[in-house]
Amino acid sequence: MPATESAPGPQRVAVIGAGMVGLATAWFLQERGIQVTVLDRTGVAAGASWGNAGWLTPGITTPLPEPAVLRYGLRAVLSPSSPVYVPPRADARLLRFLAGFTRHSTAAKWRTAMRAYIPMNRRAFEAFDALTAGGVDATTHEAKSFIAAYRTEAERAVLLDELAHIHSAGQEIEFDVLTGAEAREVEPSLSDGIGAAIRLHGQRFINPGEYVHALAESVRARGAALEIGAEVVTVHDEGAGVRLVTSAGADERYDAVVLATGTWLGDLAQRFGVRTVVQAGRGYSFSIQLEHVPAGPVYFPAQRVACTPLGDRLRVAGMMEFRNAEAPLDRRRVLAIAEAARPLLRGADVDARADEWVGSRPCTPDGLPLIGRTRSPRVFAAGGHGMWGITLGPLTGKLLAEQIATGRQPAELHPFDPLR
Repeated sequence: MPATESAPGPQRVAVIGAGMVGLATAWFLQERGIQVTVLDRTGVAAGASWGNAGWLTPGITTPLPEPAVLRYGLRAVLSPSSPVYVPPRADARLLRFLAGFTRHSTAAKWRTAMRAYIPMNRRAFEAFDALTAGGVDATTHEAKSFIAAYRTEAERAVLLDELAHIHSAGQEIEFDVLTGAEAREVEPSLSDGIGAAIRLHGQRFINPGEYVHALAESVRARGAALEIGAEVVTVHDEGAGVRLVTSAGADERYDAVVLATGTWLGDLAQRFGVRTVVQAGRGYSFSIQLEHVPAGPVYFPAQRVACTPLGDRLRVAGMMEFRNAEAPLDRRRVLAIAEAARPLLRGADVDARADEWVGSRPCTPDGLPLIGRTRSPRVFAAGGHGMWGITLGPLTGKLLAEQIATGRQPAELHPFDPLR
């Protein structure tokens, strides 16, 4: 096991959650010579890490609560075909989340949250490059083309305005403004219905399921135990360490524990002072064949549909559905994404869908993840990234491993204090 730095701190750490965030934390803990056990109730990449779009886009990683969300209106968010959907019967927990989300959907709060993201966005690729250099056997693709496509110039003005706000907040991103014809020259998979576009530069993408499995294999090869099917039901801080009890009755002790359970973070973290609601923002995806697979990601922002080339197929993803994470896949959401994409892609058979999937992004009311020490000096939280767990997962792991090993909180993590 590599040990690039010796530092006082825990020698045996349990990481609960085998998604991108949990496994990246485990990998970077190993870099510091710490023995790691990873536990997951279902499997590697079994949650939001598998079927998402796989974008690595620090250039447009921004807080989810924003003024534009408030413009949807009640009628829109109650419609099953809306890109943002809230079920008519919301429970008390969801209502609490929505109230907080609404309070944070102002221009002033967006700017504050954006300033918190910028230092993370600047370093996001650094962590991916470290994983590659350390032997993680998975490909990170340069997005030679990354097209945000619109039917009209009026629709495009929304993203141009957002890019201006991102720039004014201090984050750099390069882009070109294209006509529909220019966009089709770059990406022939776009239909004649596209009349305006923006091409983003400097972004990347991955096959998220393959990448997270490769990361898990690297963690295992470097000496970690991966306990799959182990549902941790309680975490006890015993002063000198922590004790984990699983639903199967296993009882193990560690020096520290990382809670990286995504949407279910609050189930274990609440007793350690974490009061922020973590709500499932469910996303859907499927894959299709089409005449020309794009060379890079294609985004239809007005429809909130994200497309990513994965081999000889295109993954089509979308929807932000605020409801119970355990609810079954709702075919109405899949059909809504398919119908939104149908007129915008050339030669796409959206009726011959495969790999239909739903997964729960862990969302917080203020749009900021929960990363760092809880009320217990031996219990750490790592979650609540919303749509950005893939982009920021490796850097989250790198910085949190530093805090766990050294006892010092990196400056980038200050705004993400789990006790805020």
